[in-house]
Amino acid sequence: MQISVIRPNELGPGEQAEWRSMQDSQPHLASPFLSPEFTMAVGEVRGDAFVAVLSEGNRTVGFFPFERHPMGVGKPIAGWVSLAQGVVHRPGIEIDAARLLRGCGLAVWEFEFLVGGQPWFAPYAALEAESVLIDVGGGYDDYLAKVKANAPRTLKMGLYRERKLGRDVGPLRVELHSADIADLRTLMRWKSSQYRRIGRPDRFGQPWVVELVERLHAGDAPGCAGLLTMLYAGDTPIAGHIGLRSGPLLAGWFPAYDAEYSKYSPGLVQHLLMAKAAAQDGITQMDWSVSKGDDYKQNLRTSGHMVSEGCVRRRSAGAALHWVRHSPVRAAKQYVLDRPRLYGVADRVLRRYGNLRRGAAADSRGDGGAVSS
Repeated sequence: MQISVIRPNELGPGEQAEWRSMQDSQPHLASPFLSPEFTMAVGEVRGDAFVAVLSEGNRTVGFFPFERHPMGVGKPIAGWVSLAQGVVHRPGIEIDAARLLRGCGLAVWEFEFLVGGQPWFAPYAALEAESVLIDVGGGYDDYLAKVKANAPRTLKMGLYRERKLGRDVGPLRVELHSADIADLRTLMRWKSSQYRRIGRPDRFGQPWVVELVERLHAGDAPGCAGLLTMLYAGDTPIAGHIGLRSGPLLAGWFPAYDAEYSKYSPGLVQHLLMAKAAAQDGITQMDWSVSKGDDYKQNLRTSGHMVSEGCVRRRSAGAALHWVRHSPVRAAKQYVLDRPRLYGVADRVLRRYGNLRRGAAADSRGDGGAVSS
């Protein structure tokens, strides 16, 4: 196998067509996060984005998008905002993980959402979890029947909150895709506020993430089109979700809502109504990636597939240093995730930390707790 490394913008029409053909032939590679369009969009906003083109003789057999960081550390393209990772390849090929990394100039490749069907990376997985898949291929009523059978209390609460929100605020409507950039910026503002509330890093505090989301929202490529779904009560925007669509598959990405309406469980209401709108528009499956903890998304799921987190290392000084720095952290993370009570404690600590940070910022401004937009 030969390995050549190029920039995403160097992918020609023929290579892009081969890439899509590999995805079409294997359902586990169908995610828009694994599409050439997503990789090329990331290449437009990040200077450390590359693609390894794998070939045997005159035949291209695979594509491996990645980022190259200092000390030979590799990461998935778009890092922690890519929710499906791995090699896009022809069926039946064999890959040597160490040789692949060497060909890419990497000592290490970290992954967090590795899709299935990647046996060359499987031995390096440290964590494994099941994604949340929502099947609406049989129509919305069929989907509701499945949720009712698996989680009747969640469905009952969602339908009750839906009716109450409509009565108290205004008639509900869902726009499956809003092309309005103002709606997108409203969603990003809500999401940034949520990150602050729960004490976690603000994804939209990174300019390249904002630019990437805006680019994909404006695009309509069939393999990776940004889909901004908005929930309104009357004329008031209540909740939204920016995802990526590839034909009949909608991949979840950034959901958010206006915290002023939190008592109505707007996230739950929006997900139910989005499933209805998606089914009516020909979407058959919604992939919400991994949802840990006591989360309503687990109750809305109809099936799932396994994704894994881990790290591939070659025998090198750089890889040894990386192991010393990161392995204890990953082991601690697995320990917490394997113990639901500890996971709940950790989540509450992070939320408390977010509240303390907001309070300290307010005190320093003397604004009594107001948070600026």
